[in-house]
Amino acid sequence: MSQNASFAEIASALRGARRIGCVSHVRPDGDALGSLLGFAQSMELAGKEVIPLSQDGVPWHLAFLPGTEKVRKPDGSVLDIDVAVALDTATHDRVGQDCVHSLSAAALLINIDHHGSNPRYGSLNYIDSAAPAVGQIVFDLLKTEGFPMNDAVRQNLFAAISTDTGSFQYSSTTAHTLEVIAEMMRAGLDTSRLANLLYHQNPMRRVELLRTLLNEMQFRADNRIACWSYTQATKQRIGVLPGDTEGLIDTLRSIDTVISAVIFEEQRDGNIRVSARSKDDRVNVANVCALFGGGGHRLAAGATLPGPIEAAADRYLTELENEVRRPD
Repeated sequence: MSQNASFAEIASALRGARRIGCVSHVRPDGDALGSLLGFAQSMELAGKEVIPLSQDGVPWHLAFLPGTEKVRKPDGSVLDIDVAVALDTATHDRVGQDCVHSLSAAALLINIDHHGSNPRYGSLNYIDSAAPAVGQIVFDLLKTEGFPMNDAVRQNLFAAISTDTGSFQYSSTTAHTLEVIAEMMRAGLDTSRLANLLYHQNPMRRVELLRTLLNEMQFRADNRIACWSYTQATKQRIGVLPGDTEGLIDTLRSIDTVISAVIFEEQRDGNIRVSARSKDDRVNVANVCALFGGGGHRLAAGATLPGPIEAAADRYLTELENEVRRPD
């Protein structure tokens, strides 16, 4: 496996670019969008023309972040860019096929990520699986190489880091993570305001979704696995929007007996999207997801299985039970 490019090599490529296209994964979460926007805004401050792309646009719960109005959905055209940058995207196709097409004219692809399964698909790759969030890698890159940061950049990178660390609860959070946040606070960042916007603005439909989860959740492996099947019928009944499920899996994981939590989400095409979490380092959900062509982190991973949802859940849970029982 090839080694990481240095920050200096990446910075040199960025400084030599006139026009930069940047992108993150489909169905963007806080780390995806925060990293995308923080990076894009810094490059703009450095005098670059920057085009941030998102296949699925901006989810409602992150629309307050500065710069979201500049995020484009791909329109079928191929962009005139010198460099493309993929952030928080474990595989190239995870940016979405329309985004792959839009960025295809770039002479150089920079791949910045923290998923250990990343195959290093870029021309320049920086993969740090120990980093709790790509937002932290972006901060380190910008600071080390002297790229400009203002309050908007810091807001976005805080959102990236805070959400992907579970508000600094996950074991991936390090002293350096907190030092990064402290440095941004010393520069004037209002973290209390951002935390309120990130975690305490739930619409009623999301509360109804939580009630449904609590009514329908099921348990396996002596209550060490908690799971929920999130169907198209539930989506239609409640009128959910993209982003409404963000963080719901943590409710399942928070149960004292639970080691691993899983949500099975029925897609419009009949496929089942699996989101899995673990709170025990001995239970590697990335390995289980890999059995179905997915991947991710040891404690947070995903996969897509063919439906119907009952059969997909049974197939996945059988393998997850084996993984949960393995340390016994």
